[in-house]
Parts: sequence; structure tokens; C-alpha cells
Amino acid sequence: MATRRSPGALEQEILAALAAGTGPMSPSQVQAELPGELAYTTVMTTLSRMHGKRALTRQQRGRGYVYALPDDADTARASMAAFQMQRLLDHESDRAGVLTQFVANLEADDEALLQQLLQRSATQEPT
Repeated sequence: MATRRSPGALEQEILAALAAGTGPMSPSQVQAELPGELAYTTVMTTLSRMHGKRALTRQQRGRGYVYALPDDADTARASMAAFQMQRLLDHESDRAGVLTQFVANLEADDEALLQQLLQRSATQEPT
């Protein structure tokens, strides 16, 4: 019987495969680099979802797509975490309360970093 992956493990394996590659990869190329027996559709669906989370870039090649990291695996992981945070926030009616609790529970260094990022964001011109 096959061992079930922990949540997020397949995404991490896909990031590692793409980081080790020499360029954009098709779902079948990614599948070939992953351990275990995974269905092509599982890999294709996961790649598509990761693209939706802005963790991967996607270009059409022939009748399908090839996928790549936008910058590096750390940037991709940050995009997926930000997507999750946004999705959780979108499902709450008391957004101010959620954000207040989030900020209140930050470590001092993270709070200072968040303040710097907000200040930088406020001074940037819209694109």
C-alpha cells in the first residue's frame, strides 16, 4: 500500500524538481523527476493549482503548458503562503479583528519588517 504524502509535500517535491531543472518543464517531465508512482493528472492538477497561487509561471508550448519557478523556490513558497493567508482572510467577516490579532502575535522583528514593507508599499507608485 502506498504511503500518503503529508499536506504540501507534493508541492515541495515539485518545487525541488523545477529548481533542479534547466528550464521550464512539462507535467510529464516533472512527473518523471518525482519519487513514487504519481498519476499524470495528479501532477498536472497540482502544477495548475500552484500556478493559480502565483508560485509558478506557465507558458503554452504546443497543446499543453510548461511550468517554471518565477524566481526561486523561496519566492514560490512565499507566494503560496501569501495565497493561503489571503484566502483565510477573505473568509472572515471581521478582517480588522483578524489582522489585529495577527499583528499582535508577531515577534518584534517580524512586526518591524511588516512596518517597513507597509511603508515601502505606501511610497511606491502604482503600476
